[in-house]
Amino acid sequence: MMDDMAMGGTDYGHLWHLAVMLFLNGLSQASHMFLLALGLSLVFGVMRILNLAHGALHIFGVYAALTVLAYWSNWWVALVLGPLVVAGVGALMETTLLRPMYRRHPTYVLILTFGAILVFYDLFRLGWGVEYQLLPEPALVGGATDVFGVIYPTFYLFSIAIAVVVGLLVWAFLELTRPGRLIRAAAEDREMAAAVGINVPLVYTAVFAMGSFLTAFGGVLMGTIMAISPAEAFHTMLHAFAVVVIGGLGSLSGAALGAFLVGQVNAFGLLLAPEWEIAFMFVLMAIVLVLRPHGLLGRELQA
Repeated sequence: MMDDMAMGGTDYGHLWHLAVMLFLNGLSQASHMFLLALGLSLVFGVMRILNLAHGALHIFGVYAALTVLAYWSNWWVALVLGPLVVAGVGALMETTLLRPMYRRHPTYVLILTFGAILVFYDLFRLGWGVEYQLLPEPALVGGATDVFGVIYPTFYLFSIAIAVVVGLLVWAFLELTRPGRLIRAAAEDREMAAAVGINVPLVYTAVFAMGSFLTAFGGVLMGTIMAISPAEAFHTMLHAFAVVVIGGLGSLSGAALGAFLVGQVNAFGLLLAPEWEIAFMFVLMAIVLVLRPHGLLGRELQA
């Protein structure tokens, strides 16, 4: 009997460690998906456009960081400078490609941004090759940390913490600063905002650049955890849409909730049925769409 009790205690301890490991894996995956979805939700919430090239900008952040590292050999510089380069590209996309489309049917934007994915895909292959590449882990947050008895990579914990901090900073910027209030005013009523003197085109450019920076920032975190290739420009977009649809298009808190749920479903689903890993995410999305067509925290858009 004592042996059975000991065996039961061992099994319980093993299950606890496994559950903690999977939960942390889900949070780590959610951290970069949140930054990916945060940028997409921000752009949609303000500009009411769906940028299909958003996933390509996510991957562009990794390649931009690789280029920065080739010159400076400093991951922290690459974490900031790489996304800034992508933000500049995003601003250029908004002013030259997207701005003429605002008065047209939304389908034009979808087609245009899908074409942009193909352009980015070829540029990635020409500039950085087709092989998988991984960013080096910074020594400052290297190694492992004990979390409730589980030895877990410190960088993964860092990526979780920094995603939370960035999310709070974005919320504070939008809610507590004058530029944030201008952005919210332009999101509520473009014509009224323009009538009271707000430079709406400039606001749109800034929002698109901010969304590009956020997704590229998440890309650098992701690219330090897992190797990426140009094809990820397509795959990443699927994850982005699943997250924002589950949480609610245009909802920043919905992006956080959607990323958390998708991360956990993927982590625990991988244990139950590894071959169905990506299916779990879309099953969850289908259930949410049936029960809450506008997402868990989304709201119906006014015509």
